[in-house]
Parts: sequence; structure tokens; C-alpha cells
Amino acid sequence: MTRLEKIAAGFHLLEGPVWDPTSGLVFADAEGGGVFGINQAGTGPTTIVQHRRGIGGLVRHQAGGLVVSGRNVAYKGTDTSSTVVLLDNAPEMSGMVGFSDMCADASGRVLAGMLGSRPTQENHLSDHGSLWLIDLDGSARCLIPTPKVRHTNGLAFSPDDTSLYYADSGQRAVFVYDYDVDCGRVGEPRLFATMDAGIPDGLAVAADGSVWVANAFASRVLVFGPHGGLQRTINMPQEIVTNVCFGGTAMDEIFITTGSLNPAERVGAVYHLTNDVPGLQTHQAKCPVLVGATPPAVSPREDD
Repeated sequence: MTRLEKIAAGFHLLEGPVWDPTSGLVFADAEGGGVFGINQAGTGPTTIVQHRRGIGGLVRHQAGGLVVSGRNVAYKGTDTSSTVVLLDNAPEMSGMVGFSDMCADASGRVLAGMLGSRPTQENHLSDHGSLWLIDLDGSARCLIPTPKVRHTNGLAFSPDDTSLYYADSGQRAVFVYDYDVDCGRVGEPRLFATMDAGIPDGLAVAADGSVWVANAFASRVLVFGPHGGLQRTINMPQEIVTNVCFGGTAMDEIFITTGSLNPAERVGAVYHLTNDVPGLQTHQAKCPVLVGATPPAVSPREDD
């Protein structure tokens, strides 16, 4: 493993890093707004999506462009001139303020975690959450309702796509669910790992099945074996470590994002190092992008 290197800085709260084989590293500033990119040559960051705030997750779409979270789940095309809402939300009806971390399964469905309240400098944790799925026909359903989830965070699949890792920061733990990729259903949760300090935030999975967890408020990334058990600790120079992803031509590069919940601070940064075990490339979304169509909306009853 190479030495940790800071490759971008001056942001607020960075989230949702994802590697695109064409564009390079893509990430969002949840607090400051916008989506940014660093190309494969390490040049950047450049602005990909302007202004949009609250993005906690990014998923590549097979049509090009990105699926982004925030007040809704939306598709931003390659020209980013228009937004197509894929899953809508009315907070006064659903009791949820919006969407956070996301991923796609091997079939192309989008899994999107929801937050009952936004984290702030004073109150880091949401009081409730849930997990929603956007299916291949564009319909949506609740996979895991509140109160089974307290504060939704990182989502990633095992190498064989049959296990879903899900960070619940409110319980300071990562859970694992059996996942049926044929129908997009989860089993009952099993405890995978707990944090002895801070909270679990974003996470990623390597080709050997190890699970890499950003340990926010504890200045580190924790690496667990495929069946749990701490294997490695990567100490970070900042307290709030928000997410981790793999990338590079051989998928052996690691990108770690950081930030602050204080709107006055611009300490959000991207760090880079290489690893002896490659990571997994995340799946692309394949849900339909229909301009002008009425998107499904979060049902308040499914989250009661």
C-alpha cells in the first residue's frame, strides 16, 4: 500500500465517490453543492453537475450520465442540461427529507437509502431512515422500512452479488443482508461489524470480499474480512471520513473522501493511495429514463 496523498481539497462535505472507466473519479459536495471529476490522468477537479446540494450517492447509468440522490433520486444526462426524476419524495407526506447513499445491483436496479432528517454540526445522526428500490420498469418499492433503519449510509454488494452490506450509522454498525438479484429482495439483517468509535459512513468492497468502511468522526478507514473481523486500519488526517471507493485502470487505487458539517469550513478533500488487492467496479443503473413521465413517489404508509 502506497503513502496517502491528498489530490483535491477546498470543498465542504464530500460524498458519493464512484469510479467511471471513461471519466475517472466522480464525487459530490453534499454541503457546498455540485458534482466534480478528476480524470484518469489525475487532472481536475472539473465541474460535472452544478449547484445541486444534498447528494449523498452517485450511480453510473448505462445510458451515460449519473443517477444522483438528494431531495429526490434523479438522472443527470451527459449534457447535464436537464434532470429526470426517477423517484420523488414529499417530506411532509413521507416523513423523510431525502435520499443519501445509493448503489445499483447486478441487474441494474437502483437501491437508495433515505434519511428522516439531515445531519448537522449539532446533530450528526438522522432519527430514522429506510431503503428504497427503483426497479427495471421504473416502479419503486420499499425494501427496508423505518424503524429497521435508523441512519442510512453506505451500500455495496459482495463479489458474487448475493450479499448487501448496509451501514446504519444510527446503530453504529454495518449489517449484511442476503440479496436475491433475480427479484431485488433482501433477507433479514445480520450484524457484520460495529464501530468502537465514531460511526460507519460510506463503504466499498474489494475483489477478495473485504469490506472497506469510512469511519466518520474517528479519522480512519476500517477494513474487515468477508465474514467480519478487523483486518486493517488506515489512519486519516481528518476527523470526518465520509466514503471510500476503488478505481484506476486495474481497480487497485483507493479514493477516500472527507469533509465537515460546519458550513463555514472548506476542509473537504480527496485522498489517494494504491492497494495490493483490487476493488470491485460498481454496477450501472438500467432503470428507464423517460423525459416527461410522472415518477413514482415515496409512500408514507410504507415508512410508518
